[in-house]
Amino acid sequence: MTVPTKEARSVLAVRYAETDMMGVVHHATYPVWFEVGRTDLMLALGLPYAEIEARGYYLMLSGLNVEYRRAAKYGDTVTVVTRVAQLRSRTLAFTYTVERGGELLATGETRHIATDRAYRPARLPDDVLTALGAGAP
Repeated sequence: MTVPTKEARSVLAVRYAETDMMGVVHHATYPVWFEVGRTDLMLALGLPYAEIEARGYYLMLSGLNVEYRRAAKYGDTVTVVTRVAQLRSRTLAFTYTVERGGELLATGETRHIATDRAYRPARLPDDVLTALGAGAP
């Protein structure tokens, strides 16, 4: 099911450690920024990851895609916009845009499967699905 737009905007300063010798953000940094955005979104929805894990669920990564458009550089301030893109009882997907002053730098998607503590697929609780957007108009 496609869900209504719920988003978080995470503002990040590019750190020197995230760049290569040329001062350009290393490609492996973007998935880390996606995690920051996802964590911020979950908090904004009242679903901190720690609470979900305490209830016995993991949101395991099952897929990752990044499309790079322009380079972010040391000293830039970037905004990661994170949205719930797809939601089912056991799976969900998030989309991301990375922007600098309105300029699109990268887009991406992560797909996740809900599991129990034994890593078996598990249905997310109804309150979690509702907070993520299921059943919303």
